[in-house]
Amino acid sequence: MTDTSAHDAQVAGKQTFLALTLAALGVVYGDIGTSPLYTMQVIFSATYHIALTRADMLGVLSVLFWTLMLVVSFKYVLFIMRADNEGEGGIMALMAIAMRKFSAKGRALWLVMVTGLLGVSLFYGDGVITPAISVLSAVEGLEIATPELKRFVVPVTLAVLLALFSIQRKGTARVGGLFGPVMVVWFAALAILGFLNILHAPQVLFALNPFYAAQFFARFKVQGFLALGAIILAVTGAEALYADMGHFGRRPIRTAWFWYVMPALVINYFGQGALLLHDPAALKNPFYLLAPDWALYPMVVLATLATVIASQAVISGAFSLTRQAVQLGYAPRLRIVHTSTHEIGQIYMPWVNWTLFLAVAVLVIGFRSSDALANAYGMAVTGTMVVTTLLAVIVVRHLWGWSWLRSGAVIAFFLTIDVAYFSANAIKFFQGGWFPVAIGLGVFILMTTWHRGRELLFERLRADTIPLEAFIASLTDGSVPRVPGTAIFLTTNLQSVPHSLLHNLAHNKILHERVVILTVRTRDVPSVPEAERIEAESLPLNFYRVTLRYGFKDSPNIPQALEECQQRGMEFDLRQTSFFLTRETLVPTVAARMAFWREKLFVMLARNNASATAFFGIPTNRVVELGTQIEL
Repeated sequence: MTDTSAHDAQVAGKQTFLALTLAALGVVYGDIGTSPLYTMQVIFSATYHIALTRADMLGVLSVLFWTLMLVVSFKYVLFIMRADNEGEGGIMALMAIAMRKFSAKGRALWLVMVTGLLGVSLFYGDGVITPAISVLSAVEGLEIATPELKRFVVPVTLAVLLALFSIQRKGTARVGGLFGPVMVVWFAALAILGFLNILHAPQVLFALNPFYAAQFFARFKVQGFLALGAIILAVTGAEALYADMGHFGRRPIRTAWFWYVMPALVINYFGQGALLLHDPAALKNPFYLLAPDWALYPMVVLATLATVIASQAVISGAFSLTRQAVQLGYAPRLRIVHTSTHEIGQIYMPWVNWTLFLAVAVLVIGFRSSDALANAYGMAVTGTMVVTTLLAVIVVRHLWGWSWLRSGAVIAFFLTIDVAYFSANAIKFFQGGWFPVAIGLGVFILMTTWHRGRELLFERLRADTIPLEAFIASLTDGSVPRVPGTAIFLTTNLQSVPHSLLHNLAHNKILHERVVILTVRTRDVPSVPEAERIEAESLPLNFYRVTLRYGFKDSPNIPQALEECQQRGMEFDLRQTSFFLTRETLVPTVAARMAFWREKLFVMLARNNASATAFFGIPTNRVVELGTQIEL
């Protein structure tokens, strides 16, 4: 019986692992998996003056292959993915890990925070371009099959994107199960088409030797360096491997990469190289011309599905990252819709969704082709890669305990590669690279302004507060009437009397028979265990101090937490409970410790801050809001 149970558990474990690996194929590898649609065409465009000769082709393919190996395989899959925050990955998680080294406020902590937020902001810039260039490059297959359809490429692209963003409100749970199988077919098609074309020019396999990459740079020098700005397109989406680690785990992502995704990509790129050597006229679209004529329309459909999946992963990532930023205090509260009753990660954020769609639509209409969009791609991607490496310095040195020599050598190696690619892409700044950088800069300004504004606001609030213990002591004479029921006052400072309590006492001249001072804290971990969620302290005169702790991927729900408090001897009847919140009206002043324009921006953000009632799941019919005016 024991052997049978162990065998069943082993089989179940293998099934779970295979399911996670299949799901990772559908979500993690959508972006990097659709790069063959446009990468080779851009590399051999007139911009870089690389000829379709055997020597140049072997050089390009060698650089491309070793870029995949060094950036994706070695840096992300084998190295960076070891730096997890309790199983969670991504640049926000990496920033949280790095900030633990600097518990006290100071310049070092500020630099880590700013560096991390810069990387997060650049992710949004990358997130705008990915749906635009992916879907546009897939739909461009129509003009290869039938040139007369060229004028329909942009309208069809916009229609596909509009449909994609429109269905976000319904959640991705139903279609998510199709992502993995579709991508299995996609990568199989990449490998088959690539292999069939390698047979026409098998000499391209010599490019696996790094000698040809070195020879390429020796021959082209500056022009070869600039070509890195196009070769980087082959690894866009590498950050997703790390960002989605919390959803699927390290092992399924690694397995999918080494055993399926990377071989398919390499074979396809080498197949395109073989096709171009055999037929230089195929440069007009080397990806689609890999396929025989009868397979063109099926490949357009399959490519469109693959790019929609790639775009879906970016959109879902934007939702997840924005929620983390809100939880950690770097963005105002935004409306969050949970689209699944089973999966907490299935969320929809209307404002983020439609702002992203607007930016993507502007890109498609403005650039109109994947070739033109390729100039805009790269700076945000490589900028994020640089930030990830910089944050990894702190992790390997202070948290992993590596020596300065070991950590310095590894980080310098990866940073040299990252900076080289970033520099090559910086040349394209005025050809479109400014667009994602501008978006990233805008997001960075919003995040840092919100974070700094909240600090100043809390400082101002603390300056006008009364110590809670002293306030409770002043009530011992019984001069303030107590009425039946429970009053819960939300605050950020448990040591002082909430402004909402003082205003309620000033206007209504009463206190409830039970008063709860409650605060919600977000820790720099993905999720807080239920056993550590609640901390409650009894105070004199039926006052209580309650702290609710959540991780940056948790969804705070105060009523649900109050139900758990009942197990600790605190009975809460929501029908007899009122929640008191303070509604601050902020007034910018020239004398504040922040630029006046940033003050006004912070005030605007605060006015559009979503209601705490909805964010914390509080019943609206139990909420009392009391206003106060604060000068910054």
